[in-house]
Amino acid sequence: MPRYLSLVKIDEASAPAEGPSPELMQRMGELIEEITRAGVMLDTAGLTPSAQGTRVHWEGGELSVTDGPFTEAKEVVGGYAIMQCKDRAEALEWTKRFLKVHEPFWTVTCEVREIAEG
Repeated sequence: MPRYLSLVKIDEASAPAEGPSPELMQRMGELIEEITRAGVMLDTAGLTPSAQGTRVHWEGGELSVTDGPFTEAKEVVGGYAIMQCKDRAEALEWTKRFLKVHEPFWTVTCEVREIAEG
């Protein structure tokens, strides 16, 4: 069965400074438990804020290193999930359910891509 990567992108400007609410974390935990029991979830995690990140860039034979936050980016990767699904449609259904556990004030986008095998 194919594996899919869901990159969870968030708008840090509209996300609560204190992070996800306990209620959101509970709903997310319950959904992740359901996805895991279904044999779909292989790995998932949230990431620390971009202010704690570093970008390493390669261009024209030169490396550059930039510490966060990355103010030019509207969305940053806030987490990921690796799922093994029968097809893309199933991966999208689980991803939609994940997005719907968030409160309306969150701006969250998931980019779902099949992992190239071989």
